[in-house]
Amino acid sequence: MSEEKPIVFIVDDDPSIRSLLCKLIKSVGLEAEAFASSGEFLSQPPPTGPACLVLDVRMPGLSGLDLQERLVQLGLDIPIIFITGFGNVPQSVRAMKAGAVDFLQKPFENQTLLDAVNRALDRDRTARLRHEEIHEIEARLATLTPREHEVFFLVATGLANKQVADELGLSEKTVKIHRSHVMQKMEARTFADLVRMAERANHKARRGEEQVS
Repeated sequence: MSEEKPIVFIVDDDPSIRSLLCKLIKSVGLEAEAFASSGEFLSQPPPTGPACLVLDVRMPGLSGLDLQERLVQLGLDIPIIFITGFGNVPQSVRAMKAGAVDFLQKPFENQTLLDAVNRALDRDRTARLRHEEIHEIEARLATLTPREHEVFFLVATGLANKQVADELGLSEKTVKIHRSHVMQKMEARTFADLVRMAERANHKARRGEEQVS
C-alpha cells in the first residue's frame, strides 16, 4: 500500500508570502496548500496522510499560537513550523513547549525552511505509524477473554507462570494455556513482542488519563 503524498499547509495573511512558500515547497516535489487565516484552515478536513503546517505567528483574528492551542484541543497532532517577522523569546518558548518543530525568524533561508519541513514530515510519519500500531494492538486485545487480558498484562510485567497463577488463583497449567492463547491472538512471536505491545497499550492509557485530568 503506497503512502499518500505528503502535503505542507501554509497559513499566512500575506498573499505574497503564501505564493512564495507554495512555489518553494512545490519546487522540491511536495504538495502545498495555502490559507489566508486560521479560520480558513480550520474549515478544511484534517489531512489523512503525512502533513505539516507552516504557520505565521501574527495574523488578524486567531493568531498562529492560538491556532496551535485550538489544534491541541481538537486532538489534531499536526507538526507546526512557526514563521514570524515579529517574534520574541516568550513566543518561541511557548510555541516549542507546545510541540512546535521550529520557530523561524523572517527573513530565513529557503533551505532552512525546507529542512524544518522535512523534519516535521518525518515526525508526522513516525506518529502515524505509531498510531496504526496501537490501533492494531487494540484490535488484538479486543479478541482476548477477560482472563486472557489479565494474563497478558501480568506476563508482560515479567512475572513467571507460577507467579501469575498465584496472583489469579489459578493452576500453573491453566496459566500456560492462557499464555499460549494470548501469544496466538496477539500475534506475538516472542516474549519481547508481548512486552512491547503491553507498553504501547499502557502508554496510550496513561495519555488518555492525562488529557482527562
